[in-house]
Amino acid sequence: MNSAILSCTGLDKPEGSVAREVAIRMASSADSEIICPVLLNRSLARYKKSLAENTLIAVDGCSTRCASKLAEGLGIKIDRKVLISDVLKSSAVTLEPSLNLGPNGLGLAQAVVDDLVQSLNAPSEPIPSAAPSGAFPPPTEHLMVTHDKFEFRIPATDYMFNENDVWVRVVDGVAHVGISDYMQQSLTDINYFDATKTDTDVDQFGELGSLESAKAVFEIIAPASGTVVAVNAETVANPGLINEDPYGRGWLVEMKLSNWPEDRALLLKPEAYAKTVKHKAEEA
Repeated sequence: MNSAILSCTGLDKPEGSVAREVAIRMASSADSEIICPVLLNRSLARYKKSLAENTLIAVDGCSTRCASKLAEGLGIKIDRKVLISDVLKSSAVTLEPSLNLGPNGLGLAQAVVDDLVQSLNAPSEPIPSAAPSGAFPPPTEHLMVTHDKFEFRIPATDYMFNENDVWVRVVDGVAHVGISDYMQQSLTDINYFDATKTDTDVDQFGELGSLESAKAVFEIIAPASGTVVAVNAETVANPGLINEDPYGRGWLVEMKLSNWPEDRALLLKPEAYAKTVKHKAEEA
């Protein structure tokens, strides 16, 4: 599969230098086209054909995510994101404290390139199917929290929440997980859902992926322990569903729970979460 690479310029951090090196190596070894962020910002039409025909990979050095935010600000769909600082966290590599990459930085760049090339050449796999939607009908009754001109809905029954504004709904040991109406309004227009992989075991308060909007990046904190058995393909393809219907079609992942009786003791019931939302809204 052909690809186009949009990377940060890498002028102020070693992680940025790695991102730049990844782009250069992808261009030489995988016949990828490098998209210059300056030219892209000045003349989107210059890259219109390339963006239409190629898989776009955004490579960012640090959590500022300059490349990703540039593309999203121009309304460009990103097919694959790589954040070098996250790659570092999951590896045993320590970068040399220099913008001129040493053996560790060059080795990390090549490892990222190898992973990208492998994923581009691998046949696409369908996202595992989830439980029938009838098992999780949308809520019909809500508690309402009002602050200034804003109203925040909270399902009155069946949902529980953590302090991180993530909900869980359990049916026969299987759970849907999503974010609250308060959080989706706080993020505004959500444009990217980066989900954890299926078959991943996650502890309560571990990470289930992230959401991105023009305003912020939000880490999805697991409300319960278990195994991710499905990802909502609809919200991956259309993250705006999370804004439109956060407690229904906008769910994020499905989990098979492993420690629910103990985990639920650390969560908030709707009434308690409503008080938390009111306090957060007043403090914002």
